[in-house]
Amino acid sequence: MDIAVYITAFVTLFVVIDPVGLVPIFVALTPGMDAAQRRRIGFRAVVIAGILLMLFGIAGEAILSAIGISLPAFRIAGGVLLFLTALDMLFERRTERREGQGGDADDPSVFPLAMPMLAGPGALATMILLSGQQDGWLHLVMINLVMLLVLVIVVALFHVSSRLANALGRTGTMVMTRLFGMLLAALSVQFIIDGLKGSGLV
Repeated sequence: MDIAVYITAFVTLFVVIDPVGLVPIFVALTPGMDAAQRRRIGFRAVVIAGILLMLFGIAGEAILSAIGISLPAFRIAGGVLLFLTALDMLFERRTERREGQGGDADDPSVFPLAMPMLAGPGALATMILLSGQQDGWLHLVMINLVMLLVLVIVVALFHVSSRLANALGRTGTMVMTRLFGMLLAALSVQFIIDGLKGSGLV
């Protein structure tokens, strides 16, 4: 088992889901709520997102095969999608879009927290791409464990969201988001290269 593969998977999912960038949005979506209410909402959102991500990680490739899309083609498309997500992060469009999805609902756990913030198109595509990197159930289990580890971090950050948002401030959050955006851009290019190699074009 190549540990480096799963370290890369962790970094990729961490960057795509962006737990740190979600914290100030989570705080904004739960105004006036006490710590217990925020914990319940955060936990519910993470459980829903985890189920969706696991479903796409397990059955995503089968769904692609059923509609006639090859995995190399999806890797290239996924890489392009992740690159666009990275651009959004680098130029702050992602945060603005998330803030615009806030709404007035009392319980934002399903929308917009679970979808599209945690289990958005980029994260779902990433689960399919990562699960398809190697064959075998062990790899699939490891990818899902890595995904669950990222979601555990999300729960932990939601738990201390108020204090963390105050500590980072707007400038700190912007710096972290841009750093993750640069990492995601590099990883997305790697997905495109892998897809081109798998297709035989390179």
